[in-house]
Parts: sequence; C-alpha cells; structure tokens
Amino acid sequence: MPRDLPNRRMPRHHLMPHRPARRDPAGTAPPRTSDLVLALLGVALLGGLALAAALTLAAGAAAA
Repeated sequence: MPRDLPNRRMPRHHLMPHRPARRDPAGTAPPRTSDLVLALLGVALLGGLALAAALTLAAGAAAA
C-alpha cells in the first residue's frame, strides 16, 4: 500500500528572500566591531595619558 507522505523531510524554503548587502559607491567596507573597540581603547588610553600629564604639571606648579 503506498504511503501518503514521503519518508524524507522536504526542504524548507526561506521565509524571507536573501537580499545582498548594499554596497557603497566608493566600495568601502563597513567598520568591524573589533576596529571600533580598538579605536575606543586608543582614545581612552590617550585621554588617560593627557589626564596624567595634566595632573603632573598641576602638582609641579603647586609645589613650586
């Protein structure tokens, strides 16, 4: 007696069609998250060094 349903699962179609990412006319890639994190750490490091230099100068001026 034939079966009504096949043994193998039928492949599911994607519910939303895949759209290719829109490209910039200049051809630049979007920044990666790791690059943004490294840039933020660099800015924080430079800010800390500037703050330390300012405190050192202020302490030297106060001692003189």
